[in-house]
Amino acid sequence: MNSDKYNHISEQELLRRFYQDRNKEWLGILLQRYTLLLLGVCMKYLKNEEAARDAVQQIFLKAITELEKYEVEFIKSWLYMIAKNHCLMQFRDKNRQLVELSEQMVQVEDQEDKLSIKEKDQLLDWMHESIKNLNPEQQQCVTLFYLKKRSYQEVSELTGYSILQVKSSIQNGKRNLRLMIQRRLKENESSK
Repeated sequence: MNSDKYNHISEQELLRRFYQDRNKEWLGILLQRYTLLLLGVCMKYLKNEEAARDAVQQIFLKAITELEKYEVEFIKSWLYMIAKNHCLMQFRDKNRQLVELSEQMVQVEDQEDKLSIKEKDQLLDWMHESIKNLNPEQQQCVTLFYLKKRSYQEVSELTGYSILQVKSSIQNGKRNLRLMIQRRLKENESSK
C-alpha cells in the first residue's frame, strides 16, 4: 500500500481498519506517521543517531506485537510511552554493564566486599569519565565489546580494524581503564 494515498485517513480509522481485518499494512501506514516523533524521543534519551534509529525499529516491532494483543485508543501517547520505556531500559542495561565492568576493574570478587549503591554510582561516574579519556580506537572497541556486547569479529567489521587490532585495543583499553579507576580510588581514599 502506498502510504501517501492514505494521508486523508485518520489514525483512529487506520486503527479501526486494522482491528477489523488484522491487515498489518494499516499499522505500517499508521506507524510511519510517527517515525520522526519516535526518532526524536529516542535521540533525547540515547544521544546517538544510530542507536536511536535501531530503537525506533525495535519499538515498531514491539508496537505491532502489542497492537495485535490489545486495543489501543490513543496511539500517539501510547507510542511515546513505549519509546520512553524502551530507551530507559537500554540506558539502565548499559549502566548495569558499566558497573559490572567497573567492579571487575577494582577486582571486587568476594561477596562480602560487594560495593554499596553509593560506591557503584561513584564507580559508574568514574567509568564514564575514564572511557572518554581512552584513545579513540580503544574507546570505540571497548564500547562495542563491553557495552554493545559485540564479538571481536563484529567489532572488527564495524570499525575496519583487524581482529588483532581489536583484541589489542580492548586489552589495552581495559588496562588503561583499570589504572584510571585505581588512581581515582587512591585519590578518593587519600582525601578522606
